[in-house]
Amino acid sequence: MQEIYDLIIAGAGPAGICAAIYASRARLKTLWLEKKFAAGGQIADTGEVDNYPGMPGIGGMELGEAMAAHAEKLGLQPLRETIRSIENEGDVKVIHTKKNTYRTRTLILACGALHKKLEVPGEEELGGMGVSYCAACDGVFFKEKTVVVAGGGNAAAEDAVYLSRICRKVYLVHRRHELRADRVIQESLFACGNVEMVWDSTVESIEGTEKVEGVRLRHVLSGEERFLPADGVFIAVGITPGTDFLKGYVDLDEGGYVIAGEEGITSVPGVFAAGDIRTKALRQVVTAVADGANAVHSAEQYLQKLSDFV
Repeated sequence: MQEIYDLIIAGAGPAGICAAIYASRARLKTLWLEKKFAAGGQIADTGEVDNYPGMPGIGGMELGEAMAAHAEKLGLQPLRETIRSIENEGDVKVIHTKKNTYRTRTLILACGALHKKLEVPGEEELGGMGVSYCAACDGVFFKEKTVVVAGGGNAAAEDAVYLSRICRKVYLVHRRHELRADRVIQESLFACGNVEMVWDSTVESIEGTEKVEGVRLRHVLSGEERFLPADGVFIAVGITPGTDFLKGYVDLDEGGYVIAGEEGITSVPGVFAAGDIRTKALRQVVTAVADGANAVHSAEQYLQKLSDFV
């Protein structure tokens, strides 16, 4: 008969890693799944993390590796498998991947989120040829060149600051006349002498043949269009949760996020959500790791009730 786990954790970003740490300490029979080659999630794409307590200025990849090493020290490492679907067999959750089928009494969904796209002409065609969603990963390829950053939140502002240290010129294009980014990040941004704000504008297309040559911008108030020459385009317009495989299995909100409160409890008994995948106001590393801890605590309580009932 196939082994039944106490807990399966789906995802190895900060929420999943923290869940793995807490599950190990709770001595739960745990299986940990992650579709990427390395743990860390989106944090691995961040050049510098300045708001994680006790570790100001640590590199995102360095922080992710340190977290994963902590879990490994306690005996857990993620298996590289992608979940295709989930179904219930009574109190047991059946997890189908491309390679295997697993069974578990509880499941923590910590699958994180993906970068949103502009959905403009040239974006797909020039992907990897000047179009990027990760300044920390690809900024080095644009040393002393001109780049465009599209977006107005923390990620866009942080990317522009990071790129200002590498590139000759950085244009930050935002559709409004003020940023959504935190004030402290805006202060750093506006102190950069080689960053130019392009307010009230949207990227209508990314142009080039074998590589990015520039972007076509449209002023949202006047409707006027112009071509802005650039060697690269960094897109930072938000994230979308990786929940496509969960549609029809667990309740999602209009944005596709798993509906769950601070305790991580979802619409399916024994299934919990943690990190960027769940509905919440603030998506940061510190809230993700808190989610991971809360989700394991909720899973333990569920298992106890299940044991009492049986």
